[in-house]
Amino acid sequence: MQLFIVVLGVLLLLFLIGKAKLNTFVSLVIVSFIVAIALGMPLGKIPASIETGIGSQLGHLALVFGFGAMLGRLVADAGGAFRIAHTLIDRFGKKKIQIAVVLASFIIGIALFFEVGLVLLLPIIFAIASELGLSMMYLGLPMVAALSATHGFLPPHPAPTAIAGVYGANVGMVLVYGLIIAVPTVLIAGPVFTKTAQKMVPTAFKPSGNLSAMGEFKEFKLAETPSFFSSTLTSLFPVILMAIATIYEMLVHGGKAPKNPSLLDSIITFIGSPGVAMLLSLLVAIYTMGIRRKIPMKELMNSLEQAIKQIAMMLLIIGGGGAFKQVLIDGGVGDYVAQLFKGSSMSPILLAWLIAVVLRLALGSATVAALTAAGLAAPLMAATGTDPALMVIATGAGSLFFSHVNDAGFWMFKEYFDLTLKETLMTWSVLETIIAIVGLVGALVLNLVVA
Repeated sequence: MQLFIVVLGVLLLLFLIGKAKLNTFVSLVIVSFIVAIALGMPLGKIPASIETGIGSQLGHLALVFGFGAMLGRLVADAGGAFRIAHTLIDRFGKKKIQIAVVLASFIIGIALFFEVGLVLLLPIIFAIASELGLSMMYLGLPMVAALSATHGFLPPHPAPTAIAGVYGANVGMVLVYGLIIAVPTVLIAGPVFTKTAQKMVPTAFKPSGNLSAMGEFKEFKLAETPSFFSSTLTSLFPVILMAIATIYEMLVHGGKAPKNPSLLDSIITFIGSPGVAMLLSLLVAIYTMGIRRKIPMKELMNSLEQAIKQIAMMLLIIGGGGAFKQVLIDGGVGDYVAQLFKGSSMSPILLAWLIAVVLRLALGSATVAALTAAGLAAPLMAATGTDPALMVIATGAGSLFFSHVNDAGFWMFKEYFDLTLKETLMTWSVLETIIAIVGLVGALVLNLVVA
């Protein structure tokens, strides 16, 4: 009965977002109330449950998400992303141009959200494709493969960071595992799949793209942008800090927090925590992308304000996803799922992936799908002792599965690359599915190694 209520709740959510065109955050809160009532929760406790869900979800995420958006905006406005892409493409040459695009997109994708990275890179891809006489799709698929994989697997992106909190996973370990799995995933979904796609849907490789769909975009002169080293270091600085803390903990303390930490232990743990790592990285970006280049502080602060305006609704949506997750937990659904699969041979990693896949197909939003799936799968993970970091990767992978007409990314890709509906399904949707499947396989293989 409880699962039936959840299914009806998801269907109602799909109706409100897809058919009624109601705001996603408002839809999530409404459905949270309805599902909580249907699950038999005392009416007086439902508001507190929803408030707890929103607060616990955004409590640890607001700093990471907010500082991350600011960091990305500074790198973008200064031309750092432009410099990274052009430098790598120039050094790799035409024969290895796809690898150059993958590397540039991967570096930029860590610092920027998917949509921002896409808009920044498309004019560069368009110019390079025209100069080398290549199809824009030939470079576009590797680009979106890298952007999508970083979006689904790697902190400080919203979904992996948020569900790491739900599972209680070490963000540094999520980052390490995510990098290990993301590299082969991007190569398979990008350059390798491109060869197959050229045969499957050759017409998609003829159009040159539709830059007018992006509206106005900022143009840069390469000589006026920050250096490649400065741009890359700034973009990767939070990853470097979190990775240092994780590797230090693994090498010195065997991956476990020390009972009596020394001063060095405390300092490294402090700077490696996601919130502090993002704050320090933002301060570095203010200097390297602004003060060092004599950009007025007022202009830099305007960039930060614009970054926050862009993510305000996304923060609310993530909070709404947390509310839905919390009523499922407080309503006993999580425990019911755990009991349902108690004694089952199904891996919690596979279960989390499957739940995320179903929700992704139904709702379109990868973040909402990942958060809801994590809320359902967390009790089973705790009961079986599965590595939380691998659960994050598997859930994130499932949330990317077969993007279609209810996903904003689907329409962005279609319009920017000037494709038909069929061509978009045969390229973008298949690429997202490949990322989801390879990500799952990677998590299962790593689980055999680290178990």
